[in-house]
Formats: sequence, structure tokens, C-alpha cells
Amino acid sequence: MGWESRFRNTGTIHSARKKFVRCCIERLRRENFCELPAGLRNFLPLISYPKGTMRRAFSLLFVFFLLLLLLPCCCRAQDASKIIDQYVKAAGGSKALGKVQTILVDGTVQAGGDDKPGTYTFRVKLPNRYYMELRSGGKTDIEAYNGKSAWHLGASDQNETLLGTPALEIEAAAEYYNSKFLGLSKKKIGAAYKGTASLHGHETYQVELTYPTGVQRKAFFDQQSHLLVAEQATLAGVPLEIYYDDYRATNGMKIPYKIALHRGAQVYAVNVTRASTNETVGERVFDFPMKSQVQLPDLKKLFEEIDTNQKEIDKIRENYAGTQVEEETEYDKAGMVSKKEVNEYTFFFLNGDEVTTLVKKDGKPLSEADQKKENEKTQKRIEEAQKKEKKKEEKEEKAKEEGKDSKEENDEPGIEVFLRVSQFVNPRRERFRGQDVLVFDFEPNPEYKPKNLEERVVKELAGVVWIDEKAKDVVRLEAYFVGDLHIGGGVLANLQKGTSFAFEQAYINNEVWLPTYMEAHVGLRLLLVKGFKVNVTTKYSDYKRFNVETMNTINKPKEAAEPPTKP
Repeated sequence: MGWESRFRNTGTIHSARKKFVRCCIERLRRENFCELPAGLRNFLPLISYPKGTMRRAFSLLFVFFLLLLLLPCCCRAQDASKIIDQYVKAAGGSKALGKVQTILVDGTVQAGGDDKPGTYTFRVKLPNRYYMELRSGGKTDIEAYNGKSAWHLGASDQNETLLGTPALEIEAAAEYYNSKFLGLSKKKIGAAYKGTASLHGHETYQVELTYPTGVQRKAFFDQQSHLLVAEQATLAGVPLEIYYDDYRATNGMKIPYKIALHRGAQVYAVNVTRASTNETVGERVFDFPMKSQVQLPDLKKLFEEIDTNQKEIDKIRENYAGTQVEEETEYDKAGMVSKKEVNEYTFFFLNGDEVTTLVKKDGKPLSEADQKKENEKTQKRIEEAQKKEKKKEEKEEKAKEEGKDSKEENDEPGIEVFLRVSQFVNPRRERFRGQDVLVFDFEPNPEYKPKNLEERVVKELAGVVWIDEKAKDVVRLEAYFVGDLHIGGGVLANLQKGTSFAFEQAYINNEVWLPTYMEAHVGLRLLLVKGFKVNVTTKYSDYKRFNVETMNTINKPKEAAEPPTKP
């Protein structure tokens, strides 16, 4: 007896077959493998079982064959890594692109309404240098990243160091253009397929890139040539769309010779006149212009003054309490958000450290019982901090009597370590939050060999620092790890290259710099197994001098210091 006899009539067999096929299609759709073309959706119901067991078998096989033919094609359409691999192959191949150390592009640029063409200059250099210059209509726009800090020349006609998100956007652009889409996963750059789009006559695949700092860029690849035809991003706070055409082979790499730049409301048409790879490009191209630089003061003396002044600053800080909101976001391998938490704290300063009390979780106040527990935890931390400070003072007093150095082995890296291990470049004077500041970049000293873990950590850091020379304080600091930092030979932990942090202060009540913002972008692998990417931002606000109202949760353990005269 054939299996079809279990059904009451041939109509039931036909319905079962159609249901089976539709279930297969629906399963593919639910799993997000592909969107079935309308032609095939209309064609499948016409397939009916012919008489005879063999013919029925061949009919089923034919249905499976159609699905299998479609599946690889649709999977490729939605697999970001395959789309990128196709681009790499079309652009010259991974071997050729991997040999490219620098890319230089020069051209003419015409903006709407301009009588005369201007000039376009583009330079990138491994590992993360970037320079783009537009001169049109009597105006000059420059955006650059020198591996340590981002800067630009814009509407103000002054060179400025960029901060926060605009700086991260330029840093991501430097990484983007230098990567040439090679080794994105190793650089912890997530790539996700976002569908298809029709752009300027091209049918494209859209891929979204997410950088460890949270910055995102979109790339559009032609479905036929597999070349990059468009990209979208925000650069230095300005929306940017770029369209590419007329690709030509240049030293084994295909480079577009027609570029349309949409920067905000302005549109620029670029005709490339010269393109090359692996030409020598000096570091000075990416640094601040010489006319913007100044002579550095005696850094050792300046840092010693800042270090000495810190105790006085800590006393003034203990006059203040405030609020901080901490947002922690974890990302998966594709760069998508996997977890997000927002906590709010009240805080004050004690012995140079912040003492925090949790008051809200994800925007909701704690219950009375939970708040009581948090207050008790904070009171315990205060007592422990006071005991620790007392022991420290006793040890310092004893060391002073014996003429010994009282510095503890677990102290944080001191100024002297940075002076030994780092080198300081690109000094300039700028206005920051209404104050005159000294700004300079720092980077590892290639000639210095670290002797301990403290020096190893500093040796991996590069960044930029802003200093108020009058107030003798650091007002902003940005730093990132130029390489992986292996702890315990990499077995215990591996802090990954590109991990970065930034810290900023504001001049409060015209007497002291207090923290206003801190962010960290961390890539970490623990015990060779567990790896994660997390971004943490902390925003400080509502600073108030201590009084009866500000001590409604916990009594302040010390008397407030009198504010000094303005520096």
C-alpha cells in the first residue's frame, strides 16, 4: 500500500505537498536566509505530483533542487563577510590590498555655484593615519587623524583638536580607509548585512560596520561588480554621503576616479587627477600645521607642579557633591548591542576618590529597603577609606622621620613614568570650554625598554592631553592602547589593541576643575576563552557645595576646606 493511501483523496495529497513546500519556504523566511522571489512563489504551487511513485519522487527532488539553488544565492546576499570578501577580490585581492601601506589621491573639486574648480587631497597611511582636504569657493576644510588626536580646520578658519563623538568619528574614518575591509574581525569591527538598496543606478548590498567605540558607518556594494559604490557616515558631526564611480587599476588596487561628496547640504564633484599607492607620506602630513604649534614648556617641571598641586585640588573637591549617570553597553561579535544598563549615583570626594551611592537603576528609583542597603555599603566604604588614609599618613610620617621614600608599590603610574616611557609632540595652545589651555600629543618612546608592568602599561598608550597651566590641572585626557596588553602572558587576560578612554573636567564656580564626562571602550579576553566588548560612559552633573541639603543621604566625614584664591 502506497503512503498516499493514508489520505482520503488526491486533493489531500496535493494540499499536503503544497503545505510541505510552503513550510520549507516559511522556515527559510523565519530563519532570515532569504526573501523568496515572487516568480518562484508563484511557480511552486503549480508543481503537482504526477502519477507513479518514481515520478512523485522526482517531483519532490525537483522542489528541493530549486530551494537548494536559491539558498546559497540568498545566503550570500545576507552574509556580510561574503559580500566583503567579494569586494576584496574585485578591488584587487587580499594579497595586493594587504601590501598597500599608503594611498594618495589628488583631484579637482567643483561645488554648486562655484565658477572655478578647487582642489581635493586625500591621504591615508597605516596603521591609522588620515588626512582629507577640500579647497573650494575660497574656503578650506581639513579633517585629520595623526594616530593620537583628531583635528580639523573648518568654518572658524582655525585648527582645532576635536573632542568626544566627532573625534571618534574621524578616528573610525582613519581605521576604515586604512583597513581596506581586511581583517575586520581581528580589529573588533562588527559587520552586519542590512539589506539591498538602489543607489544612483546601482543595485547594492548594504553592510553596516560598528567600531569598538560605537561609531557606525554604512557601505554599499554593487551586486554585479562587487565594488564599493557608496558609503554613509557622520564625520566630525557632519552627515556625509560619498558616491564612487569610474574605478581604475592603480598598482594592483582599484581606485575610483569620480567621487561625489555630500557634506551636510553641500555637494562636491571630485575628478581624480592622480592616484597612487605606497608612496612615502611623512608623519607631518597628519599633524597640526607648524604655525599652530608652540614650544613646549619644561614638562618635568610642569608635571611636578601638577602632582604637587593635586593635594590642594583634592581638598577643594571635598567641598562638592554631585550626581553621575553611568551607562554600560555590551556588544556581540557582529557589533550589535547585547546588553545595556543605566545606573544613577550621588557622590562626593574623599581623599581624592569618588564615594558613590546608587540611587536609580534604568531610570527607576531604588526601593526603600534597597536604598538602605546601598547607604550602608557607602558608609562602610567611607570607614575603610578613612582607616586606609590614617595608615597612609602614619606610614608617611614614619618614613619622613627615617628619611625614606613612602611611596607604595601599588600606587598608580606616576608622572615620572610617563616622562621616561613616552614622548610628547605637536604642542599647541587652544581655547577649551572658555579657558586657555596647553595641548599636546603623547606616544610610546620607541627607544625605551619597559622594566616592569607599570612601564609596560604606559608603553602601550598614546593619546592627547589638555592642561590648564594656571590652575595646574589636567582638564581633558584621551588615550588608547596601540597594541595588545597581555597580562600573565595573555593567559589571565588580554586587553586588546584599540581599547581607549577619555576623561574631561569643567571649571566649576571659577575655583576648581571637576569631572564632567568619562568614557571607556574596552575589548578584553579573559583566560583565553571569554571575550567581550563594552562601552561605559559616565556623565557628571548637579555639582553643589556641601551644606545641610546636600548631606541628606550620608553625613560628610570631613570639614569642608576653604576655597583658595583663583589661580
